[in-house]
Amino acid sequence: MKVTILGSGTSVGVPQVGCPCPVCHSDDPRDRRLRASALLETDEGRRLLIDCGPDFRQQMLSVDFLPLDGVIFTHEHYDHTGGIDDLRPFTRTDDGLPLFADEKCAKHIRERLPYLFREHLYPGVPRIRLEVVQPGVPFVVENYWEVMPIPVMHGKLPILGYRFGDFAYVTDMTEVPEEGLRLLQGVRFIVVNALREKPHPTHQSLSQALDFVKKLDVEKAWLTHFSHEIGFHREVQSKLPENVYLTFDGLKFRI
Repeated sequence: MKVTILGSGTSVGVPQVGCPCPVCHSDDPRDRRLRASALLETDEGRRLLIDCGPDFRQQMLSVDFLPLDGVIFTHEHYDHTGGIDDLRPFTRTDDGLPLFADEKCAKHIRERLPYLFREHLYPGVPRIRLEVVQPGVPFVVENYWEVMPIPVMHGKLPILGYRFGDFAYVTDMTEVPEEGLRLLQGVRFIVVNALREKPHPTHQSLSQALDFVKKLDVEKAWLTHFSHEIGFHREVQSKLPENVYLTFDGLKFRI
């Protein structure tokens, strides 16, 4: 399976509008970060999207166009759901593109985008099929992708990470309850969030992320969902353990 990091930034992206800091004015393309999202792809051309934020259209212009099997959402915040309307090119089938979210996230999608759920749809809107998933209850996307939703905490908000066999994707997390840790046991590869060096009430810091990676004892870990406060990519990467990597927009790796 190939993983493409479509976006590695936090809710406001990097550069942050109006920010004079050196990171926001860096000429290193690895320091320019769209909102966090990832694309999973197999050699057979099957594709699954993790989160669909407000930069989704721009992100998909950088990859070859192929159909999506579905979209899975970690949680309802706008930087992870704000691009749903731009799914239009991927929703040409009559039965609609399946979207998977927990109950709270699904409720927010319905409330924010009511025009997608009317009996008589406007001809131009994306055809979607919203399906509710439960933490700890595995599901299958299009008879192909086997997915395990992992319960994690985003501050005080329960959200989901996801496991796909040996690989897991977890973002916006501060801590993982015992059930989530149990479901992550044995994972070999993980993408996980690390907002900045200083502690934050709803996101892991860099040191917390490194402690979490060490606790899981994974073979390789990729860090994502950075603010400009993380610093320059090249400088932070030089200080990390050999098996831990900073992601950047457009990064591709194989599992």
